[in-house]
Parts: sequence; C-alpha cells; structure tokens
Amino acid sequence: MNSRQPNTSVPDRKLAAACGLFCPSCSLFIGTMEDPVRLQTISKRFQMPPELLECHGCRSEKRCFYCKEYCKMTKCSAEKGINFCVECGEYPCTELKAFQAQMPHRIELWESQELIKQVGWEKWYTEMIKRYACPECRTINSAYDLACRKCGRTPSCRYVELHKDEIAQKSSKMGL
Repeated sequence: MNSRQPNTSVPDRKLAAACGLFCPSCSLFIGTMEDPVRLQTISKRFQMPPELLECHGCRSEKRCFYCKEYCKMTKCSAEKGINFCVECGEYPCTELKAFQAQMPHRIELWESQELIKQVGWEKWYTEMIKRYACPECRTINSAYDLACRKCGRTPSCRYVELHKDEIAQKSSKMGL
C-alpha cells in the first residue's frame, strides 16, 4: 500500500472527473495508490513506463499521460469555468459522446452526470463508493475487476454486476 493513498471514502473533487468518471475505481489510480503490480502489468500491456501511467486523480497535478495530454473534457470544463460536463450548454457534446462509447468503464457516464446534476457531486461521490465497493470486504474495484481484487467475490461490485456482459464483450474486442 502506498503511504500517499488518499482517504477515498471522503468526497474529494480531485477524484471526480469532469466527464463523470470516479477516479478511485480507475485501474491506473488503483495501481498508483495501492497496487504497484497492477500498474506494472498495465505498463507492460501498453509498453510504457509506469511513471507515465501514474495518476492521483483527474483533477490532480499527477495524471496519467492520456488524461494529461489527450483529455479534452478537463481542459474544456476549465476553459468554460464549470466543474462537470453536465453544467455545459453543449452537453452532451460530440467529444463526450465519442469518449463514452469507447471503453467499458465509461458505460454509466450519462447516469453519473445526471446524478451529479440532481444531487451534487458530493452525494454522487458517496453513491459511486457504493457502486464500486465489494459487498463483502468494501474494497473499491474497477470496472475490469470481475472478481474482487481483495477477497475474490464475484461479481466484484454493483457496476460489474450490472454491466459484466458488456464489459466482457468490449474488453475482448480490445484485447483486454
């Protein structure tokens, strides 16, 4: 476990992406903060040094290369002075629609944005903890953890329970 690991049970805007992703459930965040073996595995898969994949959250100074260089939502929301895409008059824009459709961990972006709009990001954050926590051991899992990464329970969390078929289908197409 990393000594820099944040207390993810307390809502932290640094860990709430403008697009509606929940950073504590990101494989790169998990790898950076508490599972260096996971980060090494991802590093080998993408043939990149782990330092380029390290991430402390979408709104932090230390973001993975993809989020730092290619994330248009973070830059756009900052330029528009908004916190989440749902606050934008152009929501959902073409860029966000394309982003959402690409990967299994983005299946619920529209639901996340709507919940942020309805109840605020702090309540949304609390709901995301419930969504990604293992019902047995309370470990936060990623969308790609079909079994809990700590206790092995299947499915690992509510998100996986709801979307396991789509996750498996998209993951196999992508070679994950």
